[in-house]
Amino acid sequence: MKLTDILANNAHWLLRIAIASVFLFHGVLKFMNLEGFAAMLPISYTQLVFVAMAETGGALLLILGGFGNNSFFDITTRIGATLNIPVMIGAIVKVHWGQWNFLPSETHPIGGIEFQTVLILIMLYIAITGNRYLRMAGSDAGYVWQPA
Repeated sequence: MKLTDILANNAHWLLRIAIASVFLFHGVLKFMNLEGFAAMLPISYTQLVFVAMAETGGALLLILGGFGNNSFFDITTRIGATLNIPVMIGAIVKVHWGQWNFLPSETHPIGGIEFQTVLILIMLYIAITGNRYLRMAGSDAGYVWQPA
């Protein structure tokens, strides 16, 4: 197997680590200071606990899903990515709406929707593709699912 094939087959880790690190960091940070975040964010304490669980659990499932290529790991990847899409939609609607740029401003001290939108699009890609991609296998079957 060529080096480029090895790199291509493991490139999924780049997206997994990037996305999981963002959500794991923010989820654990919320768990460490639930009262502080509840006072800062326009959501209830219960909703905040669910957000922190989704962020942390989704990140861990996304990493776990990368360790195999059977249907269990594929579903784990898809669930891990999907868990945080509503979290980001909620963040956009409740906190960041009204400004595109992610930089803080007087009207949006936490920044706009740019970063959250990029995260949603990456998670949608991961949720749709899972651990597999569609490619020509060079067989009589035509297109077949093969591990990434």
